[in-house]
Amino acid sequence: MPRSVFLGTGMYVPERIVTNDDLSQVMDTSDEWITTRTGIRERRWVREGETGVSLAREASLRALAAAGLQVADLDAIVLATSSPDHFAPGNGVLLQHALGAGPIPALDLRAQCSGFVYALSVADAWIRGGTFRHVLVVGQEVQSTGMDVSTRGRNTAVIFADGAGAVVLGPTDDPGRGLLAFDLHGDGAHADKLWVDAPGAMYHPRQQVAHMQEGRHFLQMDGREVFRHAVTRMPESVRAVLAQVGAEVADVSLLLAHQANLRISEQVRKELALRDDQGYDNIQRYGNTTAATLPLLLDECVRAGRLRRGDLLVMTAFGSGFMWGSVAARW
Repeated sequence: MPRSVFLGTGMYVPERIVTNDDLSQVMDTSDEWITTRTGIRERRWVREGETGVSLAREASLRALAAAGLQVADLDAIVLATSSPDHFAPGNGVLLQHALGAGPIPALDLRAQCSGFVYALSVADAWIRGGTFRHVLVVGQEVQSTGMDVSTRGRNTAVIFADGAGAVVLGPTDDPGRGLLAFDLHGDGAHADKLWVDAPGAMYHPRQQVAHMQEGRHFLQMDGREVFRHAVTRMPESVRAVLAQVGAEVADVSLLLAHQANLRISEQVRKELALRDDQGYDNIQRYGNTTAATLPLLLDECVRAGRLRRGDLLVMTAFGSGFMWGSVAARW
């Protein structure tokens, strides 16, 4: 049974840069307040006319170019996002059409901040099982258009941002390379600690003026609870996935952790006793891009030469659901 391997990576973020000082003009906040609590100094937000699909298309084309493949070489698409351009259909088929990929299957996956890890697990299973050969995996978000950009919403509006990252997976017979193991979890008991309550099909009708007036269509987050669970679950998951492959934390060449908050990333590395050279952050420049976070990190590290053949890569994420998980791969 072949393993799946990363053939190419790509990313794309909007050109529009929104700084902390920019946000201080529209809400009661400051650069110091935001930086101290989140580590974020700037983020990318779309301009009107840009869409999640347009971001995903650019990231996908860059990943294909890095892989030395054409759109026609793709057999399937798995797209992870919590912010589709439309309620239905999902962005997967819209990306398939935008790429001109032909009538290949295009699956949407909603696992929020953990979406890219879950999407990789689906694509990996398809390739290992021989169902498909080349699978495009995309993490994409446009969160800025769903934020309450006012003092009422500052706890989330200063954090979340837009972007897209993509990878192309393909089979390899090299026993020393490829995706090695996954560790995936979910616990819906904490769903309301980080969620968008409405609109939703459970309500009659699903869109209600009262919900909008109450701000229930904006992202709501219990920051303390998210922090408490994140700094516990991600280290647990990293250790679990490493145990599956018979490795220790010291063996990890690079750990990429979901960029929810710089303080969370720092605490995760502390819990795992990682060296500085074993980690990488970019939340300072991009904010929390939810499902796009891990592929953005991965592409930057690949292009900076942070990964070499034989390196042990671990990616881990935690977010809304609560859902969390990790993947271990030999580069």
